[in-house]
Amino acid sequence: MIDLRWRVLHYREEIFAEGDQFIPVGQVVSSIENFAHRTDRFGSHVTKRRWPRVGELTSLVGLRAPELNSVRRRLSQAHTIEDLRRIALRRTPRSVFDYTDGAAGEELGLSRARETFRNLEFMPSVLRDVSQVDISSSPFGVRSPMPFAFAPTGFTRMMNYQGEPAVARVAARRGIPYALSTLGTTSIEDVAEVSVGGRLWFQLYVWRDRLTAEDLVRRAEAAGYEALILTVDVPVAGVRLRDVRNGLTIPPKLTARTLVDMAVHPSWWANLLTTEPLEFASLTSWSGTVADLLDSIIDPTMTIDDLAWLRSNWNGRLVVKGIQSVADARRVFDAGADAVILSNHGGRQLDRAPVPLRLLPEVRSALGPDVELWLDTGVLNGADIVAGHALGADLVLVGRAYLYGLMAGGERGVDRAAEILTDEIIRTLKLLGVSSIAELSPEHVRVT
Repeated sequence: MIDLRWRVLHYREEIFAEGDQFIPVGQVVSSIENFAHRTDRFGSHVTKRRWPRVGELTSLVGLRAPELNSVRRRLSQAHTIEDLRRIALRRTPRSVFDYTDGAAGEELGLSRARETFRNLEFMPSVLRDVSQVDISSSPFGVRSPMPFAFAPTGFTRMMNYQGEPAVARVAARRGIPYALSTLGTTSIEDVAEVSVGGRLWFQLYVWRDRLTAEDLVRRAEAAGYEALILTVDVPVAGVRLRDVRNGLTIPPKLTARTLVDMAVHPSWWANLLTTEPLEFASLTSWSGTVADLLDSIIDPTMTIDDLAWLRSNWNGRLVVKGIQSVADARRVFDAGADAVILSNHGGRQLDRAPVPLRLLPEVRSALGPDVELWLDTGVLNGADIVAGHALGADLVLVGRAYLYGLMAGGERGVDRAAEILTDEIIRTLKLLGVSSIAELSPEHVRVT
């Protein structure tokens, strides 16, 4: 538009100014409609104004029928895992949310892992055909449609009453391997029943009671679980201060504090109280804190020699989770492991432990391309998964990401989390100029 400014230079002679060009007022008409036919000093016409037609307005109207389903409505607002996290915070009692969200000590291990992912730089290559991308991976040499797996997480029905079956169904539909935790709240057999066509792994702690551990291993094998994941970084429970301060127990107890919380999260409490009791499927019973539970069942005397005991009771693939050094990775491979997971337990055990993503290139360089290395801890974005594969991981595990989805919207929320991660992976690969996960290399990522 022309900058129109009126100036009065004399009582009897007004002039009209267009920029710095002055025109006698006699040449200026009094209506805006006539102005529209004038030209500015560059020779272009001023835009003519008119009332919009009804048909033109109709095409601009974006009104839609409201979504009456509250879960779908919530999840439609989630475009990242962080969005799901914020919804989960609103929908879940604070002690339950903090159990999922928190870590050990000052939570430096977790925050450093997240900071490492945030600070890395991608190195894209342009002018590449990325019209189609292949995001599959091959854990144990068997093709999986996705480059990530759902990590084992305990007490899953505490996050949402739909629990492990909801996670297993989503995993089976989307081709994501799922690891059931020893501390799961659904039995080995019940998860296998709902995981039609899915790849299932079972996570095991080394129990003080070896007979109980052997029974769990036999049940997992009978139910068709493909692999056993032995977690080795929990000789004792880490100090999770959020749980201590919240007074979290399993199951949650009805206290004055929880009664107040019922008023804020009525649906969560209604689901807890009107479904099957919240208990551990692999334990006869328990009532106490998470730390006390772990300390009571886990054997702190376990050594590398005990892998032979486990091998004698398990015929499938054996994965060791919680490796945090090159030396330990080499030792467990030498002892017969089929894969290792570089992990600091999501920052929930030893605070200030090594960041697995930083450790990954060092382990890969030391042990070579033929060993199977998986990555865990701090993964909340599809770009994190891409970075893990680029730096040498054969598979990346996610835990909190799908739990936020579960707390936000049950099974639909888990599916939304998987959808978000998948979309982010595909977009990141295309922007990197890479057409498959297999093409990724350290040249695509710079860790700062």
